[in-house]
Amino acid sequence: MKKIALLFTITSIALQAQNYPPAAGQSGSTAIPADSQFFVAWATGVEITRGHVDVSNPDFEDDGSNFATYGEPENAMGPATNSAVSLGDAGEAILTFNKPIVDGAGFDFAVFENSFSDTFLELAFVEVSSNGVDYFRFPSHSQTQTDTQVGGFGNLDCTYLNNFAGKYRGLFGTPFDISELESNPLLNKNSITHIKIIDVVGSINATYARYDSFGNAINDPFATPFYSSGFDLDAVGVINEQILGINQNESLPITIYPNPVLHELFVKTSQPVLTSVYDMYGKLVLSEQNTEIEPLNVSELQAGVYILNVNSEGNTSQHRFVKQ
Repeated sequence: MKKIALLFTITSIALQAQNYPPAAGQSGSTAIPADSQFFVAWATGVEITRGHVDVSNPDFEDDGSNFATYGEPENAMGPATNSAVSLGDAGEAILTFNKPIVDGAGFDFAVFENSFSDTFLELAFVEVSSNGVDYFRFPSHSQTQTDTQVGGFGNLDCTYLNNFAGKYRGLFGTPFDISELESNPLLNKNSITHIKIIDVVGSINATYARYDSFGNAINDPFATPFYSSGFDLDAVGVINEQILGINQNESLPITIYPNPVLHELFVKTSQPVLTSVYDMYGKLVLSEQNTEIEPLNVSELQAGVYILNVNSEGNTSQHRFVKQ
């Protein structure tokens, strides 16, 4: 009986540990497809510092080099295309943008890796800076077991992972919300100019291990002693370039409120309009004729960020809102 009770307890703990969003396409996933209209801009500059193909064996040579060599830095600029640049073990990338990223409603940017599946995941830390000197790391959490090393072609369960770039398969971005960062006088959350991506060395050997915000060693595929070693950076897409608030169109003045919204979203305008609501996958989830007197009932929508299309006599505008 004690053994059964112990087994039940262990099973319960294991089930409770799976509390982060699932793979792309599954209900509750936060993965954002590369062609989502949420993205308003992409990285325009990049600097790469390559890491070893195998940090535990720095003399290892693959394709004539003991550093990762796959891809060109320019592959990380512009929209995600699954054409990436490999960072190698503990390699880094610093990306810049035409306009600063701000802490707006919902997620603010997303990082793309080129994984070919939902389970072969190579992870990276994400840091941001508003001056190009002082960087601040997103709090991360890995609940993957640390008893046995995940091999070079091993698998991960993304429901055990939070705030790591590379959580989702290729052409699906892992989103980040600047509001999750602690306030600091050296960080202007409404003027993020640099994003740093740092490959996680997935070894659980204390000599090489990297740790999450809870002090857990991060176990991901290791070693991957190939010229494409480490995190493969495809792109960084920008969601919020400016502070969200009242949204207006010059030819059709519009205000939407409240934002965030729980039940009813009011669309204040001078004439009737056709409103359409799309989720982050570009799927139409709500469409109604709408006036200021007749609010949109969004109470049945799942919590998340949505795009509201407003159309009147050929004039169209888009507005983001957060459903709580």
